[in-house]
Amino acid sequence: MSGIPLQVHGATEVIAAPAIMAAPFLLGLDPAGTAVAVLFGVLLLAIGLQAESPRRALPISAHAGFDYLLAAAAVALGLGIGIATGDWASTVFLAGIGAAQVALTAMTRFVAPRGA
Repeated sequence: MSGIPLQVHGATEVIAAPAIMAAPFLLGLDPAGTAVAVLFGVLLLAIGLQAESPRRALPISAHAGFDYLLAAAAVALGLGIGIATGDWASTVFLAGIGAAQVALTAMTRFVAPRGA
């Protein structure tokens, strides 16, 4: 069976989330783009932290769905910010984050680790 193990998926989300939350401040994005990126990072961190916990709040079967929903929201909100404010840097950043989340989710094996 090929693909990224769920543990690696969760670890990637946990590592990426703080970077996503910090990047808008470093890139000088507008307040709307910053707020969406920070919210995305918080949600990603929450989902990633419980990915391999034996007492998951989110079932593995729902994890991928939430990941795809989060990615779609990042892209849609990024486009909305670009159209509403003209801050295309936020659009590119959020769409890129959404695309990366889709790629990570599509490459992941969503099966519980042995013994979990």
